[in-house]
Amino acid sequence: MTTVVAQGTFDLLHPGHVHYLSDAAAMGDELHVIVARGQNVTHKPQPILPDRQRREMVGALAVVDEAHLGHPDDIFVPIERIDPDIIALGYDQHHDEEKLERALDARDIDCEVRRASARESEAEELCSTGRIVERILERRS
Repeated sequence: MTTVVAQGTFDLLHPGHVHYLSDAAAMGDELHVIVARGQNVTHKPQPILPDRQRREMVGALAVVDEAHLGHPDDIFVPIERIDPDIIALGYDQHHDEEKLERALDARDIDCEVRRASARESEAEELCSTGRIVERILERRS
C-alpha cells in the first residue's frame, strides 16, 4: 500500500484545494492530510477558520482517508508518525522541494516528494482563499 501525505492551511475550502487533494490521492492508496495549525502559518495571513474546523472540513472530503492537525512545534512529527511513501505538495505551495528532501533525509524519513498539477479554472472561479476574502470584502463593504 502506498501512503501519501498532503499538507496545507486549507482555510475556506475551494476548488483548488479539492483538486490538490484529489491529485494527491491519485498518487497512492491512502491519503493523509496534515492541516497546519494557525500559529504555524507565517508565510501568509493567519487563517480565518479555527484549526479543528479546518481539519474537520478536510476530513469530510471523500478523497481524504484521515486528516490530522499539524504539530505545534515540529512539522515533521506527524510525518514521522504517518511514515508516508510520498509527500504531495500543491503546485503553488511555497515549499522548496530540495530543502524539504534534505530535511527529510536528515530525519531518516524515506519518502518521495512530488508536486500536484495545476488546476485549470473558469474565469469567474475563485481558487485562492485570499481572493475569496477580497471578494467578500468588496461585496460586503
